[in-house]
Amino acid sequence: MALIKVIIPAFNEAESIGHVIKDIPAVVDEIIVVSNNSTDDTENNARKAGATVLKESNKGYGWACLKGMAYVAQQAIQTDIIVFLDGDYSDYPEELEKIVAPIIQNDIDFVVGARTRDLREAGSMTGPQIFGNWLATSLMKFLFKSTFTDLGPFRAIKYEKLLDLNMEDKTYGWTVEMQLKVLKKGLTYKEIPVNYRNRIGVSKVSGTIKGAIFAGIKILGWIFKYSVKS
Repeated sequence: MALIKVIIPAFNEAESIGHVIKDIPAVVDEIIVVSNNSTDDTENNARKAGATVLKESNKGYGWACLKGMAYVAQQAIQTDIIVFLDGDYSDYPEELEKIVAPIIQNDIDFVVGARTRDLREAGSMTGPQIFGNWLATSLMKFLFKSTFTDLGPFRAIKYEKLLDLNMEDKTYGWTVEMQLKVLKKGLTYKEIPVNYRNRIGVSKVSGTIKGAIFAGIKILGWIFKYSVKS
């Protein structure tokens, strides 16, 4: 049986984090919540729900993910699959098993949960998010012959392949960096349609003009960087 660990970056997700943890299937060996400078009860609520809680003082989605990876790297028994999942309850954690299935059953290296239009709750993605996803994946298709349609945060990857990617981005570019490196290294990948709903609370990225702008700049920056390297 594959050893699966979930990494959940979280910044002030006290209202949602318990719901996320509760809905994660029992096939997961460990749930790791990385509190990214949370000032509410995110950490306490995550512990009460049964998660391992880490703290990352450097603010940024990538910083939190890297903190979780560093923790996993120190463990005596190496994990097989890492799943990344947001802490805002916009994804459906119970769908984790269908996210990891292509890895376990078909030896696929990387799987993205694609937030397809017909499975998205109305209003769950903002206009800038939808446009940004379309632009980024269209550029990836044109420049790298990619078949990605989404930069969804709900994703799974073989642990050894994740280490090979040598992830660097500390903030908004984490998801697109991962997908670009998957393409550049020739890893096998697949998208699985997933349900998506309105998050609990306000988004720290798409919910602010500043966040949306900086996320867009970071995403396009990574695509430009790798197109130049091609």
